[in-house]
Amino acid sequence: MTLLNTSLIRKLIVFLAAALLSVSAMAADFNQTQRLANQGDAIAQAMLGVMYYKGEGVPQDYTKAAKWVEKAANQGMVDAQAMLGLMYTQGEGVPQDYTKARQWYEKAANQGSVEAQYILGWMYYDGEGVPQDYTKAAKWYEKAANQGYVETQNRLAQMYYKGQGVRQDYTKARQWYEKAANQGKASAQYNLGVMYYDGEGVRQNIATAKEFFGKACDNGFQQGCDNYRKLN
Repeated sequence: MTLLNTSLIRKLIVFLAAALLSVSAMAADFNQTQRLANQGDAIAQAMLGVMYYKGEGVPQDYTKAAKWVEKAANQGMVDAQAMLGLMYTQGEGVPQDYTKARQWYEKAANQGSVEAQYILGWMYYDGEGVPQDYTKAAKWYEKAANQGYVETQNRLAQMYYKGQGVRQDYTKARQWYEKAANQGKASAQYNLGVMYYDGEGVRQNIATAKEFFGKACDNGFQQGCDNYRKLN
């Protein structure tokens, strides 16, 4: 995918794998997990898939990982559905297929998976595996943003700021940037600084702009540092 880079996908897979492993202590016992998985236990199937994916207690095998994760996904396990979507995105254990990835993301997203909602937003924004559609991108971003997912809060703010898929609204852009900024998102802090400096969606306030530039700088955002110094 163009913007959803490999590093981000990898982080999401690791996160979902950890979430699946945390469901049960079965992961510590391969034989027991395999027995239950073969009996149709969805949690055990997901655990077995993660064990093969990470090479924990067994040789790493993405093909076997995908096989077991899909069995769990077919039983409705939301994290397994999202993880399988990521595996299709990466082509790990299965042929790379953005259409199948989208289908699994949608199943997970409709069950409330913020990771899947986030990636669907990316796919519709970029037009990867789906026709580009800013309206649908904003829809999925907002679903995850309303659950507190900082990346989508920031991206939804950008869409309101630019009027992409939603009516341009500086006030809503500021509100979403604030939510992301309060979670420490450096680019959101910087963009809030710009909005306060320019008086967009808020009364112009140079002191507040400087404060947000400083926060962005503290979080490693170089443009925040540059603007903070200019205002000193």
